[in-house]
Amino acid sequence: MNHSGIDPHTHLAMDFMGTQTIDDFVSGQAAALAGGTTMHIDFVIPVDGSLTAGFDQYIDKAKNSVMDYGFHMAVTKWDETVSKDMEVMVKEKGINSFKFFMAYKGSLMINDDLLLQAFEKCKSLGALAMVHAENGDGVAEGQKKMIDLGITGPEGHALSRPPVLEGEATARAIRLASFVNTPLYVVHVMSTDAMEEIAKAKKAGQRVVGEPVVSGLVLDDSWLWDPDFSIAARYVMSPPIRKVGHGKALQAALSTGILQLVGTDHCTFNSTQKALGFDDFRKIPNGVNGIEERMHLIWDAMVESGQISVTDYVRVTSTECARIFNIYPRKGAILPGSDADIIVLNPNANYKITASSHHSRSDTNVYEGKIGKGKVEVTISRGRIVWRHGNLNVVPGSGKYMRMSPFSYLFDGIEKADAEYLASLHAPVQRTSVAS
Repeated sequence: MNHSGIDPHTHLAMDFMGTQTIDDFVSGQAAALAGGTTMHIDFVIPVDGSLTAGFDQYIDKAKNSVMDYGFHMAVTKWDETVSKDMEVMVKEKGINSFKFFMAYKGSLMINDDLLLQAFEKCKSLGALAMVHAENGDGVAEGQKKMIDLGITGPEGHALSRPPVLEGEATARAIRLASFVNTPLYVVHVMSTDAMEEIAKAKKAGQRVVGEPVVSGLVLDDSWLWDPDFSIAARYVMSPPIRKVGHGKALQAALSTGILQLVGTDHCTFNSTQKALGFDDFRKIPNGVNGIEERMHLIWDAMVESGQISVTDYVRVTSTECARIFNIYPRKGAILPGSDADIIVLNPNANYKITASSHHSRSDTNVYEGKIGKGKVEVTISRGRIVWRHGNLNVVPGSGKYMRMSPFSYLFDGIEKADAEYLASLHAPVQRTSVAS
């Protein structure tokens, strides 16, 4: 028996790069339940910059949900309306986290000026600021460079946005959050470079949460050089999956608490959609699968290998997420009053991952053929058996929207630190007027 999983990072029914992810709130959630995850937190994307329109659209997208879900809100532009809408989201709609893109220049990216204002707003609302940390200007340059070199295939994707650009943006976000004195959550930490910036900040006592994703922990970028475009394109996501070595370093960081919880960034496109970028890697829709595979792969990579204990496994796949997003102990615990979300994971049973047997609508799987130990045999969602011995029993519309309250434990003591800072200024200094 075990707590079931909570996936802090998914994109279901998301309109992106000229198409929509192949998994919606039914197929993606069915896949999650089959993999032992009973709650996920998805990202609401604003409509023409409007948070309210985005929220309404996502509530509609999720109306046939088969499991519990929460929302983070992406912020893609900044003005007074957005600032006011953020208050409404936190106070009335149950959202306690906002994501800012430092990448995707010309579409989702916001600059430092806006990032600082947004961090201040998050702090005042007790909402967690999240960043996609890549230097968007650098990426745009890198893409231009690759195209100029005639590198148009999927390998150009990895080459155009190297780890140094992820490390730079992570360091910048961390320092700006420190300047504002607000907690920071770095999504999909993919490189040693970014992880080391987080480690340094944590050592200095700063509240920074690092979220690795399964693809970054267990895959490497060699697939992007596959001569078969349809195979290589599967692995295109941002930040990219890195060279051999980064994954092992991220696993070690997860085992020592430098990185705190595991997401998936499940954002699936089938091979027809991926083919949109056949002659230009910039047009390949970014994203890989993982919502169904996460609990299995993390057990095999981390517990089976002896890097973490079973208790740690529960923490990185469930409890820590519930605490950070302030839904513990309703979720992430097996206690009186908690939702009865439980899985039976058999540590001695083997699993094998294939696109032909998975529940995602995608016709490919980036973990194709992977076998390992630790199989989820039963999933119980709020007391109902929804997955048992390979059979899924889901009811469209049974999933509940989970409201998440602001001021999680990450905000404890922030006011005291602010007061200390003000006391330390020894300013303004009283000066006598200058003699004329």
